Amino acid sequence: MSIVVVGFLAYDTIETPNGHAEDVLGGAASFFSVSACFFAPVSVVAVVGSDFKREHYQIFTDRNIDLRAVAKREGETTRWSGRYHEDLINRDTLELNLNVLEGFKPELLPDQRRSDYIFLAPNDPALHLHVLDQLSSPKIVCADLYDYWIENTRPGLIRELKRIQILLCNDHEARLLSGEHNLVKAARALLALGPTTILVKRGEYGVLLFSRDSTFAVPAYPLEEVVDPTGAGDTFAGGFMGYIARSGKVSQAVLRSAVVYGSVMASFVVESFSLDRLLALSWDDVDNRRRSFLELTDPHHPRWTSQS
Repeated sequence: MSIVVVGFLAYDTIETPNGHAEDVLGGAASFFSVSACFFAPVSVVAVVGSDFKREHYQIFTDRNIDLRAVAKREGETTRWSGRYHEDLINRDTLELNLNVLEGFKPELLPDQRRSDYIFLAPNDPALHLHVLDQLSSPKIVCADLYDYWIENTRPGLIRELKRIQILLCNDHEARLLSGEHNLVKAARALLALGPTTILVKRGEYGVLLFSRDSTFAVPAYPLEEVVDPTGAGDTFAGGFMGYIARSGKVSQAVLRSAVVYGSVMASFVVESFSLDRLLALSWDDVDNRRRSFLELTDPHHPRWTSQS
């Protein structure tokens, strides 16, 4: 089953305690689609400028990622510049130029409108609602949140939440939108707004999954060094949605396995700048880290129970 991602492609300039990268490929649709394509076909809806490089188109086409709905406009591709603090959690946006993204109104192709799986990267709820109005009868619509839209477009966001099944957010966004400080209470309040599943991304502390009758938690995969956290959430979403689409169904077991795969994919992308680590991955790399992840979280893993 294919996935449609509505997002943006961008060029990033990034400073972290571990280095600097200038004008590297970024944007939510980039990280999401390269992660998700390990599991299922992906189709991108986005816009780029006339400066978008040929070799970056090639990254997607080499992985059979569908770019038919990527519009090309005169002008510059979206650009973001940021500096991470020593903790690699907090960051400062130094510059954001929407460029060709400003005023972009995505139009889905006929086959994209019939897709079963839709991912809406962080953007104005009005844009998301425009996309939702074009869809036939998707099985799963997953939307990612950003605090700017909570603070500035809450009425539209509330309307959007009534029409999606899965909401991704971080702990700050969950508290801000719900008005609850406790994350469990915050998740329950968000579930009451419409989604059937809430995923709270907590960076180095892992991910919490909440549904109306279930709660599930996984840690982040422990790494000796994190080079660049940019795109980790989008990469997680790609692995998460990719696994759901490959499964072709939604159950608690599928959702929980999808969280593990999303966490595995996110653990790779932070090991280098931009998409470099993802582009070097093989399926064996993914599967081996998944096995290592399960060993990390399972107290009854055969490797250890056989020694008792």
